[in-house]
Amino acid sequence: MSFHPSATLPPLFALMLLLLPPALSAATVEELIKKVEENLNGSTAVMELSMTVTTKRVKRTMTMKSWSIGTEKSFIKILYPGKDKGITFLKVDNSLWQYIPRIEKTIKIPASMMLQSWMGSDFTNDDLVRESSISTDYTHKLLTESEEDYQVELLPTEEAAVVWGKIIMVISKEFLLPSTIQYFDEDGELIRELFYSDVQSFGSRMYPTKWQMLPREKEKEGHSTSIEISNAVFDQEVSAAYFSKRALKRF
Repeated sequence: MSFHPSATLPPLFALMLLLLPPALSAATVEELIKKVEENLNGSTAVMELSMTVTTKRVKRTMTMKSWSIGTEKSFIKILYPGKDKGITFLKVDNSLWQYIPRIEKTIKIPASMMLQSWMGSDFTNDDLVRESSISTDYTHKLLTESEEDYQVELLPTEEAAVVWGKIIMVISKEFLLPSTIQYFDEDGELIRELFYSDVQSFGSRMYPTKWQMLPREKEKEGHSTSIEISNAVFDQEVSAAYFSKRALKRF
């Protein structure tokens, strides 16, 4: 009897297909992004953190404390260094205010300044406001999948007023948290990358305690901003007193 490879390959190929993990459906990818957003925010959060800003000329560190309710309300107080101590920020919905104790003045940050640097870092005022939602303002497409993670492409919906033309997110399967986020402009140019690492437990929630933002624009070569979270409490009641304009001076 002669040997015909064609007689044996199709069944083997069919078996290999059966052993492959099923691809995520569009609906499943959307649920994945919703879960990631939920894991990053929590219903409430109180955090103590430090931020180190590195440029070609200088390296400086600030410490601060933040209080937040979901993505709608947040309050941040600078604790160190002395020249910035007492500066506070209040975000309610899509509005952002800053109080500067040195001049005893409250300033509302206008929409035209949302892309400006926040406290000299590689994060922007828009990052604080977090006006856009990765689950509702973007469409989602699974690009690749490995044993460790998913890579998902996020494209803005037609009606969404968002900053980025495209976002590529790598999501850890173990924690359902992002490990890398790439931000592209409308021309498809990579503008910056955000890396999350050192996931630790805070109560029942797992959370990345180290963030590093690296700008990829040529004029910002050598710049970086690192955030390290030293303590965090999630999903416990946070006083509403933090989320009024009066709080900017009071706290």
